[in-house]
Amino acid sequence: MSTTEMAASNAGFDTPESHPKDLLRFMTAGSVDDGKSTLIGRLLHDAKALMDDHIDALARTAARRGLKDLDLSHVTDGLQGEREQGITIDVAYRSFETARRRFIIADTPGHEQYTRNMVTGATNADVAVVLVDACKYWLPQSRRHACLADTVGIRQLVVAVNKMDLIGYCEAAFAHIRDEFLDFASRLHFARVTFIPMSALKGDMVVERGGNLPWYEGPTLLEALEQADIPGAVGGAHGAPFRFPVQWVSRPGAPGRAARRGYMGRVASGGVAVGDEVMVLPSGRRTHVEEIDTHDGVLARTQAPQSVTLYLEDDVDVARGDMIVAAPSPPAVTKAFAATVCWLSSEPMSLRRRRYLIKHGTKTVSALFSRPHYRLNIATLERDTGVATLAMNDIGRVTVHVQDPLPWDTYIANRATGSFIVIDALTHDTVGAGLIEGSADAPEALAS
Repeated sequence: MSTTEMAASNAGFDTPESHPKDLLRFMTAGSVDDGKSTLIGRLLHDAKALMDDHIDALARTAARRGLKDLDLSHVTDGLQGEREQGITIDVAYRSFETARRRFIIADTPGHEQYTRNMVTGATNADVAVVLVDACKYWLPQSRRHACLADTVGIRQLVVAVNKMDLIGYCEAAFAHIRDEFLDFASRLHFARVTFIPMSALKGDMVVERGGNLPWYEGPTLLEALEQADIPGAVGGAHGAPFRFPVQWVSRPGAPGRAARRGYMGRVASGGVAVGDEVMVLPSGRRTHVEEIDTHDGVLARTQAPQSVTLYLEDDVDVARGDMIVAAPSPPAVTKAFAATVCWLSSEPMSLRRRRYLIKHGTKTVSALFSRPHYRLNIATLERDTGVATLAMNDIGRVTVHVQDPLPWDTYIANRATGSFIVIDALTHDTVGAGLIEGSADAPEALAS
């Protein structure tokens, strides 16, 4: 599966020191013709996130077509054009910032056949924005979007009730959509659900409040995004315990370091300081951090998502694929675990005949899957326990058996070390994405 990142401009985003503002990642999803392209275009335009030459191009297109106003749905035309050319597109990214916060939008396709692509975009998002067409009320696909966001652990949902201009900005219709979803969402796990009536076409309640919804006293979409929580204690890269998948083992030749091995990689979650006790997994050896080195010099402390070289006090055995973790709060280390898997391949999951690889952090190991415990119907939330395998776009819970012990956290506790991808060992295609639920011997006791 290929991924196109359009205008992501992420070069400076991975270094906290380079940009002091908070970073919120959110995804957008909506059924066909719900107005998602117009909403993204409106958000970027009214937030002053479009370049002048881009606006000029939109103005020329509008003039050529005899339109009085800009067609903001064309802001994402680059992605649509690639799709028309037959290029495999799963999720497109846009970035912008306001005076208060930086944002990365994962613009996910809405059609059911692209369920796998929505999962790809959702796994890194802190907030899900699901569009509902005010003229159509809740469609099955809209419920699927909300369920998928819940399944991958997103706990903040914004329901953007769009096209209010087409129903006369009717408050009763908005209330009906809100109440219908709240009944459905009682079986989901969202900590915060915000309903916003809006017209992306007219600009009401996207960035500006407009003058057509005086009965609505809640935030605009941009205000809701600026007020959203960035997960810290649970699931966030900064609040979770220290995890450092080793990407490379180096032997610098500089004076005084000839005999020292350094362990290079990116801090996946948490932080560590010089002198802290750490544990090397899967061996379980304990030692202390002696030095933290970067391209710009040594540090007293590092945290996610910095890329650093760690030097340890003791000459312990550490190899690429190992994980250096906080000794007081290590992850589980097992050869089997239960996981929710979204199957991405057109070839159904094979339980015995096909060999798969699990890529978890910087480690890749052979794996086998059990018969699914169940397949989740993401429109009704029912669990089908009679399935023999998972087909393309299916989401189900399985037990994963790996050749070598893997250190893991649950996905709910730590997205960085609670997720993995499944690779076909023969073709090297990515065929699945997994979220670790917990121990393999107690699947029914897992969070559900």
